[in-house]
Amino acid sequence: MGKISSAAKKVYSERIKEYKAVIDSIVANEKRVLLDIKKNPEGAGYLNVALADDTLNIVSYYILMNKVSTELLGLKNEELLNKARKACYKSIIYLEKVVSDTIDLPYSEYEEKLEKIVDFSDEGRWTLIQKLGFSIDSVKNGYGENTKWKWAFVELEGRYGTIAKNILNLKKVLAGMDPRVEGYEIRTMHIRLVKSLLQQAADRYREKYELSTNRLDDFKLAIKYLSALRRIHLVMGETNESEVIKKKIDIWKSKMESDQKRKESAAKRRR
Repeated sequence: MGKISSAAKKVYSERIKEYKAVIDSIVANEKRVLLDIKKNPEGAGYLNVALADDTLNIVSYYILMNKVSTELLGLKNEELLNKARKACYKSIIYLEKVVSDTIDLPYSEYEEKLEKIVDFSDEGRWTLIQKLGFSIDSVKNGYGENTKWKWAFVELEGRYGTIAKNILNLKKVLAGMDPRVEGYEIRTMHIRLVKSLLQQAADRYREKYELSTNRLDDFKLAIKYLSALRRIHLVMGETNESEVIKKKIDIWKSKMESDQKRKESAAKRRR
């Protein structure tokens, strides 16, 4: 690639000046909100949700600036993409504070957390989860296929799936799973997405184990995501689907135990 001219750099700097100013404004507001949370922890739930949403706005500006860099300079800006990726994590962390970061947990054990955002509508939750997923996909697409961060996205997407599940008010969802009840379509789409994300997380962690790390911790996480998926099927009264997942869990556990014994035997032989 040829040298980038000073004129092109100047045009680029002018184009992104406004975007950087907006990011600075969002960051300044974030600091004020964090101070508010420190002073009044009772309102932390809704404020953390707002911070998560604002952080995704920052992601969108980093992605936009990278697009401008590609168009004007012919250069993918890895620094901006890294900032966008970290901002996705930050948004997830804000939401984990609100709804729990545990992959497989009975609803009763984190229901109390959701009571603190009880007025957050099903539509609002769905919109935020869609925005988070779109942000992660945008960052992945920005990096491209051959990126060193390929396996890092397994964790990011897995945590996204956990948030998508845990942000659901399952009692309200179950009570509203009648096509005649307002919001039925949104609740159905959200549940469908959760199932898809949990299955994807399980498959991707299994793939990471097989093709990259060979660490049993990754295999265990894959099984945890399957267990979370099975729990959702059970809650929804989908007995046949839960049995299919149970059989898959049993097969994966058997494979993991076999691999563990093989590794232990190999370690003993090396002594």
